[in-house]
Amino acid sequence: MSYLMAIDAGTGSVRAVIFDTDGNQISVAQEEWTHLPEEGVPNSMSFDFKSNWELAVGCIKKALLDAKLGGEDIVALSATSMREGIVLYDKNGQELWAVANVDARADKEVKYLKENFPGIEEEYYKASGQTFALGALPRIMWLKNNRPEIYEKVSKISMIGDWILAKLSGEIATDPSNGGTTGIFSLESRDWMPDMAQKVGLKDDIFVPCLEVGTPIGDVSEEASAITGLSTNTKVVMGGGDVQLGSAGLGVVEVGDVAILGGSFWQQVVNIASDTQPPKDMGIRVNPHVIPNQSQAEGITFFSGLVMRWFRDAFCELEKLQAKEQGVDAYELLEQKASKVPVGSYGIIPIFSDSMKYGKWYHASPSFLNLSIDPKVCNRASMFRSLQENAAIVSSINLDKIKEFTDLEIDTIVFAGGASRGALWSQILADVTGCKIKIPRVTEATALGAAMAAGVGAGIYDSISDAAKKLVVWDKLYEPDMRNNKIYKELKIKFEKAYEAQLKLVDDNITTSMWKAPGL
Repeated sequence: MSYLMAIDAGTGSVRAVIFDTDGNQISVAQEEWTHLPEEGVPNSMSFDFKSNWELAVGCIKKALLDAKLGGEDIVALSATSMREGIVLYDKNGQELWAVANVDARADKEVKYLKENFPGIEEEYYKASGQTFALGALPRIMWLKNNRPEIYEKVSKISMIGDWILAKLSGEIATDPSNGGTTGIFSLESRDWMPDMAQKVGLKDDIFVPCLEVGTPIGDVSEEASAITGLSTNTKVVMGGGDVQLGSAGLGVVEVGDVAILGGSFWQQVVNIASDTQPPKDMGIRVNPHVIPNQSQAEGITFFSGLVMRWFRDAFCELEKLQAKEQGVDAYELLEQKASKVPVGSYGIIPIFSDSMKYGKWYHASPSFLNLSIDPKVCNRASMFRSLQENAAIVSSINLDKIKEFTDLEIDTIVFAGGASRGALWSQILADVTGCKIKIPRVTEATALGAAMAAGVGAGIYDSISDAAKKLVVWDKLYEPDMRNNKIYKELKIKFEKAYEAQLKLVDDNITTSMWKAPGL
């Protein structure tokens, strides 16, 4: 039998996942990684391509070992990654500089662009669906202004998933779904717009070929084969952005399909026709999908998964010890306890991610509001549940914003990613949104989407859509409890009012924003 490998370079970890051609997950190897600030550079989030490549190689080797497979058994591989993160290369294809997705060092450059090119952000957003907040242009300008010796050597740009494929094949290219998140891009033509860079005085000759997802770009090189155990006969196939490939891995391939991906960040995505105009208020981002002629309206909830990890590690040592003793996941124990907490978590309001305000986006200081000093009311279980409810509430607000400019009605949502493994969290999401929640059998949809891309490149599937319809199998369905929905509608209103008040504390320099887009 032939097998497919997906390499998923997420915000919090890298993993290699092996699937058979029927979409069954055979093995997975994962390593957590962190993106550290550059010394002396506020709000920076560097990507350490040297040590992170070693982690990726380790995952590839372990996935093969655990699956009891040799490199020759992998007929094709592809990669997916956090969007927005970029890697810059010299003329020989050697890495020069890289940043992870929410690197926000370029605040001065964003201000410069807005002040010296009036209306430019609105103009570029209309074409690309992206603002400058996480875009590549301000970051490249920062490099030119602050590390000119590196900037002068820059010859190519790619995304982080593309970098993994380049390390394996020696070929540097990108695709619309990931490359589009740089903002130097056209939703309509699904290709780079180098004149965007030229207009602001940056290099316009660094843009690598843009290939549709599933296009073969080469084979595993002899050098990569020697260190990973993969075969030089393994095809290396163009992948894409984690959210868009994750959507395909959920069967979200038709216009009007909706998904929520519950990972380190949460994304709420709705498939729309590629000629749909982004909203005039720039409140929601719009990205090219991995399906030709489609885009995706996308809301983002910041740090939902990472906040859960922080809460677990900071406050739940007891549950972690109990989980180790019982051989279960600590989150499973926390859900069991949280399921006994009433809907609404005794009124606890977490303040972490705001709903998406893509044109002018910043967050309040992380906090919990409306706590009680009664330990029966305010404890780890109730605070944990409040975080679950809050992620669902912010997701619901983002979906409301998408419905406003697309005129789409939503009655069913596909839910995947690590959060979808929680039965309580899935039911909460159904109750908050008032929608049916469908859970696929393979919850690691992003990796499955990348495996689909690999299979298309190997000729196993005709297209991503074809692969999705063949491989996606549904596991669970959660129906909303409309009595709970009524409670959550009231809590949603309270959350929005509370968040507005907390933002004012940031505005008044009393508290510190959890994250602020560059230039604000």
